[in-house]
Amino acid sequence: MTLTLKRLRPPHHTAQKNKATEYHLGLLKAKLARYRAQLLEPTTKSGGAGTGFDVQKSGDARVALIGFPSVGKSTLLSKCTHTQSESAAYEFTTLTAIPGVIEHQGARIQLLDLPGIVEGASEGRGRGRQVVATAKTADLILIMLDATKSEEQRRLLEIELDAVGIRLNKKRPDVVFKRKTTGGINKTVPLTKTDEKTIRTILASYKLHNCDVMIREDITTDEFIDVLIGTRKYIPCLYVYNKIDAISLERMDQLAREDHTVVISCELGLNLDYLIERIWEELDLVKVYTKKRGAHPDLADPICLRKGATVENVCNGIHRSLAANFRYALVW
Repeated sequence: MTLTLKRLRPPHHTAQKNKATEYHLGLLKAKLARYRAQLLEPTTKSGGAGTGFDVQKSGDARVALIGFPSVGKSTLLSKCTHTQSESAAYEFTTLTAIPGVIEHQGARIQLLDLPGIVEGASEGRGRGRQVVATAKTADLILIMLDATKSEEQRRLLEIELDAVGIRLNKKRPDVVFKRKTTGGINKTVPLTKTDEKTIRTILASYKLHNCDVMIREDITTDEFIDVLIGTRKYIPCLYVYNKIDAISLERMDQLAREDHTVVISCELGLNLDYLIERIWEELDLVKVYTKKRGAHPDLADPICLRKGATVENVCNGIHRSLAANFRYALVW
């Protein structure tokens, strides 16, 4: 007896149904993102300003320490910056944002120990909203994790930060969006993760019927919604696993080989120098040395700037009033 197997093609109406589901899902995602943005960033001030962390941004860059309570953030702050962090004995967690300063290669890097996050922080539980609002001002986020616990802790923290619009280790999508009286959708790459109809549906849900959208990258529906909302923060992140002295060498080796990951022990002071080096690399700072006419450059006191900075940024780094009367600069 011979059996012949034929590949069955899905009926045409099934494919149509899947497409309809995609459009509907895109619309729901857009609505959810808009309502969440309104909830986290209300346009009216009737509810009061609330209490935040009034920590002035200082130094050449800001690094935010985020993690669940009792993962060793306060110990790391005191070891790296010699700053003591006041803790609540009943919760074993920092009470408010404690700043410290790391001095490395002529740069002053502000390290901010934020209160421990609890699950549901993005919805306002604990001091979650203040924590994530301060994290949005950081140039780099350090997520402190307990090496003795499961990977669930990392997933939960990523969910909380993603919910408030912080995109970790991601680049801003290459999409140019401009409101117009008339317009359309122009794309220079084929879209495989979404389609034009879904994008039009999302635009319509935001009451954007006339606009010019230039898509130069194969983006997903979620990435397009992020561009529309415009308040998303794309911040580099390092995952710092503490308490490696309490796990096996095999497990430590496995963690150390993961992307954007550093393994340390705050208690024993293991690998802290390497962590500071990685912070320096991730911040991608540029050192600029000033020089008076006819004199040698001052190599002892550099001005540290983010990559892509301009001469105006250098002027502002020296003094705010300098840029107004500045004429020219010679750059080597």
